[in-house]
Amino acid sequence: AVAHTYDAVLVSAVQPVLCSKHATPALLSQRAHVGPRSCLNATNMHLSHIQTVLQPSDGLQKVTSLAWAPNNAKLAAVTVDKVVHLFDESGDRKDKFKTKAADPNGAGMYLVRGMAFSPDSTKLAIAQSDNIMFVYRLGADWTEKKSICNKFAQSSSVTCLCWPPNRHNEVVFGLTDGKVKLGMLKTNKTYNMYSHPEGSYVVSVAASSSDNAIISGHVDGSIYKFTFPEQEGGQGLGHSKLLQHSSTPYALAWGESICVAGNDNRVVFY
Repeated sequence: AVAHTYDAVLVSAVQPVLCSKHATPALLSQRAHVGPRSCLNATNMHLSHIQTVLQPSDGLQKVTSLAWAPNNAKLAAVTVDKVVHLFDESGDRKDKFKTKAADPNGAGMYLVRGMAFSPDSTKLAIAQSDNIMFVYRLGADWTEKKSICNKFAQSSSVTCLCWPPNRHNEVVFGLTDGKVKLGMLKTNKTYNMYSHPEGSYVVSVAASSSDNAIISGHVDGSIYKFTFPEQEGGQGLGHSKLLQHSSTPYALAWGESICVAGNDNRVVFY
């Protein structure tokens, strides 16, 4: 799903074309698994428009976040009006709801900076610029009543988040002060996973497919890795700098390779 500035969400089929001056496609596929010292550039992307699920409106109405549910049955989209629109797998809008401000008596001057579904697709975590992350219970079907089941107030703006695929009660999120934190749904408490040594703004986070580590991207171009302890409550294995990207890594994804996109018009696989 592709977000556009004019309040439109387009569902597209994406086919990356990977190329290099001195490598065959087979060699490029091998290089994608070597590690952070070997990188691969996706120099061409073929986009095929399928449908527009959220129609554009008059004026600038930026889509600030999109999230697919792990069961592929729900798509969430939110714009600067702070209303979350929910679509089914066919692209039909089934529901919408207005997000809540951290201060119910305040002016409501905030933006939704990120969203992520729970592994069972029944909850939606929402990161907000007014120093809070909410977790909404949506339910398994469209008829269930929505409610806030967790809220994690912070001392600085929440900028991004991810929900590791097999950690049903743990949400990872980043802050403007360079800290990456873990929100525990069972206790409604947060724990500091690590901090950027120079306090560089966290712009993106992603979890590994094996579920034992997360990575975070920072505004200075650095990407850090944190490995979870083997047992719950055990001592963490710490964090380390994984690589230095050529631009601010605003988008991160971690599958068999680490996919990074920034403001230099490149998509890079490490």
